[in-house]
Amino acid sequence: MLAGKAPERTCRILFLAGPADAPRTLQLFDGKDSREVELPRMNFSPVYELPAGALKLYLLPAAPADPAKIPAMAPVTTVPEAVTDFYLLVSSDPANTVAPVRMQVINAGEDKLKRGQMLWFNLTSDVVGGTLGSRSLLMAPGSRVVLDAPANGSEEYPVSLSFRIPGNKQLYPLCETRWRHDPRCREVVFILTQDGRRSPRVIGFSDYRVPPSKKP
Repeated sequence: MLAGKAPERTCRILFLAGPADAPRTLQLFDGKDSREVELPRMNFSPVYELPAGALKLYLLPAAPADPAKIPAMAPVTTVPEAVTDFYLLVSSDPANTVAPVRMQVINAGEDKLKRGQMLWFNLTSDVVGGTLGSRSLLMAPGSRVVLDAPANGSEEYPVSLSFRIPGNKQLYPLCETRWRHDPRCREVVFILTQDGRRSPRVIGFSDYRVPPSKKP
């Protein structure tokens, strides 16, 4: 790749709530090339460059000896040609005997998620809402929403969130704190259920990209 030229397609990987005994790395095979990729639990992986065009991606325990003979049960997902930047969200699938994971592609192109914005996922059966700085948030169970920047610059802002369980009109406090806004980053936030606890958990991840070099 020429100096200063942006890659044709990029992705970052996150193994959300991955169990302790699950793989920490796997091979990501794009139909032609295979590379070892990290499966981090508490932050995004490094930025990986992938070829342009429509892709079928596999996660494998080892690079395939014969690209034409991928196991039928191998975790697989597709990437449309128009998606040039994405998150590969990995989750646990203990029943898969090839690699105990499954994958989901989340389009993170500039037309979907801009720097300073927040992408929220409510993965619970609860309604969650409240305020984040200058923005209001209201999320139905199983929904996703893009929230515009909650603050103007690199500064702290107040966060106040509550939740309501199915069949109950009462609001319960979820989060009362302050977060820091970084206008250079995109934020991806998940609301998750917690084992043994009724209140959900809120966990967020910052995606900062080093701009391509402007040198010739």
